[in-house]
Amino acid sequence: MLFIDSLFFAALFVIAVLLLILIIGFLYSIDWKEQHKKTVSRLPSHGDLNVPAMSICNIQAGDLCFRARVFNLQGKGDLIILLHGFPQTSISWEPFFEAAKTLDYKIIAFDQRGYSPNARPKGINAYTTKYLVNDLFAVADSIGIEQFHLAGHDWGSAIGWAAVMSKPDRILSWSALSVPHPLAFFGSLRSNKEQQKKSRYFIFLRMRWIPELVMTSLNLLFLRRWMYRWMPKKHQYEYLSVFSEFGALCAALNWYRAMGKSEKFSYEPIINLPVLFIWGNRDPAVAKASVELQDQYIQGPYKKIEMNAGHWLLERRTEEVIEAMLTHINHVSKDSDT
Repeated sequence: MLFIDSLFFAALFVIAVLLLILIIGFLYSIDWKEQHKKTVSRLPSHGDLNVPAMSICNIQAGDLCFRARVFNLQGKGDLIILLHGFPQTSISWEPFFEAAKTLDYKIIAFDQRGYSPNARPKGINAYTTKYLVNDLFAVADSIGIEQFHLAGHDWGSAIGWAAVMSKPDRILSWSALSVPHPLAFFGSLRSNKEQQKKSRYFIFLRMRWIPELVMTSLNLLFLRRWMYRWMPKKHQYEYLSVFSEFGALCAALNWYRAMGKSEKFSYEPIINLPVLFIWGNRDPAVAKASVELQDQYIQGPYKKIEMNAGHWLLERRTEEVIEAMLTHINHVSKDSDT
C-alpha cells in the first residue's frame, strides 16, 4: 500500500512539474507587445485601395474587422472568396493570387473570425457555424457583391459547405479542398472506424487550456515542428506572429470546441451548383469513406479529384490544385456570361 501511495504521489509530482514547465513556456512564448495586432490596426481600409496588385487591408463587416488579402477589387470580373483552414491565415492562398494575376477576377482571402485580431470575440458560442458563415457573407456585402465564387481548405472547406447549403443563390461555384460535405463527414464519423481513428485528435483540440499550453510553449515548438514544417518560411513567420499573441490560438481552437453547439441554422443539404472537390488519399484526417459518402449530396455539375497527397494540398500540390480550381471557376464564369 505504501508503495502504491508513493507511485501515486510521484506521478502527481511529475504531472505538476510538466504543467509548470508548460505554463512557464507559454508565458515566455507569448508576444505581450502584440506586434501583429498593431501592424494590422495600421492597415488601410479596403475602400481606400484602388490598385490592381494584391494588397493587405482591413474589411469592416458588421461589428468585426477582418484582415484580408485582396486583388483587383475595381476589376470587372467575378469575385472569388478564399477561406483558409487551421492553423493558418489568408497567406496560405498567396499562390492562388499569383496564378490569377493576369485574369480580371476580384479576389479576397480574409483571416477569419478568431484569426483576425480585431475579429476575435470571447466565448466558445461566438464560433459556431452560424456566425462563421455570416462573416463570409458580411465580407461580400461590405464590398457590394451579391454573388461570388467560393473556395476553402480544411476548416475553410467546412464553412464553405455550410455557406453553400444555406445560401446557394449567392454562390456561383464551389471548390472544396480536403474536407468533404459535413453530413458525409459526420455520417462517416459515426459509423466508420477509419474516420473515427483519424478524428481522435478532436478530443485533444476540444480540451480547455491544455492545447494552448502545449502548442504555444517553447516558442510554439509544437506548431513549428508538427504543423508548419511543410510551409514556406514566409508563411511560417506570419502564422507564428498570429498565434504568439495571447488569445489567438484559443479563438482558433474555439472552432473545434463549438462543434455540435445548438444553434438555429437552416440549410438545404442537396447541392445543385457546380462543385469541385480535391482531396489527398493520404490525408491523416479524412477517410476515403467520408469522401465517397458525399456523392449522394451533390446533384449539380461535380468533379472530384483524388491526389496522391496528404492534407496540405496548397503547399504540396500547389500547381495542380490551383490549375484545377481556375479551370473550374473559368468554366462557370464563361457559362454565366453566355
